[in-house]
Order: sequence, then C-alpha cells, then structure tokens
Amino acid sequence: MCSLVPVRVFLTKGVGKHRYQLKSFEEALRQAGVAQQNLVQVLSILPPKCKVIARENGLKSLVPGQITYCVMARSDMNEHGRLIASSIGIAVPKDRNNWGYISEVHGYGMNQQEAADMSEDLAADMLGTTLGLEVDPNQAWSEKEQVYKSSGLIIRTSNITQTARGQKGLWTTTVAIAMLLLD
Repeated sequence: MCSLVPVRVFLTKGVGKHRYQLKSFEEALRQAGVAQQNLVQVLSILPPKCKVIARENGLKSLVPGQITYCVMARSDMNEHGRLIASSIGIAVPKDRNNWGYISEVHGYGMNQQEAADMSEDLAADMLGTTLGLEVDPNQAWSEKEQVYKSSGLIIRTSNITQTARGQKGLWTTTVAIAMLLLD
C-alpha cells in the first residue's frame, strides 16, 4: 500500500487567454507546465519533512496522465481591463518534524505585490498560530514577517503569484499551484 504523504513540493504559475473559459484555464495550466496532469486539489498542509524543490526539477518528475495532488489558486474573468490575481504562499517550520502551511489567494483588483504579501501572510499566520505565536493581525506583512522569522520557529516563507488584465472578447485565467509529489 502506498503512502499518500507528499515528500516534495514545487511551485508553478501560468496565465491563459482564450474565447472559451475552459480553454483559457487549459492554457494557464499549459504555461504552468502541468496541463498533462490529472490534478486533484487538496488544502493547506505542507507535510513534515516535505522538501521544497525547484520548478524545473519538479516538472521532470511528472508523467503525463499521472494523478497529482496540488493546492491551486485560480481566477477567471472575461471583463476587459479587470485585474485578477492567483497566489500560493508557503510557510516552512524550522522543526522539520512539524507540518507547514500552504495558502491560496485568488481575487480581483489585487496587484502582484498585494496578492503575494497576502498569500505569504496567510501561510505564516496559519503556521504561527499552530506554533503558539500571536501577532497583531492589523500589522503590515513586512512587520509580521520579521516577528515570525525572529521567533526562530518559521524558517522560510515564500510565494508564487500570477496576475493578468482582461482583454476584450477573451476569458483570462490565472493559476498559482503548489504541486505535491508523493515520491
């Protein structure tokens, strides 16, 4: 019996534009390098000892048609000029025997930096509260980041973020994905 606990994770992103919504989504997955996968969406937990690897190394591990677990942020729209964003944030604990968190942010009107900050903030906050850290939720991410990192309990936070503006007559889709690898 195989274990369904991921041992590696990598982050990827993409944007797609097409007159059909489904094709726009497929184009975004293609740009992310994972259109050939059967994606199963899961939530939030970075397993203990799960190693964050480079996108290029992760993509080499994939087999077309493989069932692959992921945490995905996705935004779709067909409004000219409207800004959309998808972002994945990740928070890795210093103690590799603890689990970390993966957050997803998707929405309208956020620029790259706003979505990136929000996804990292959410992941760090989820991990921080699990570890007993209390941080003022009204502080800016840059201030909270220093508190989390100086605690010595969170070793790293990072994100991958994709934004795009809509074009007349086309669907636009953004994706940001944490791909979870079982072997």
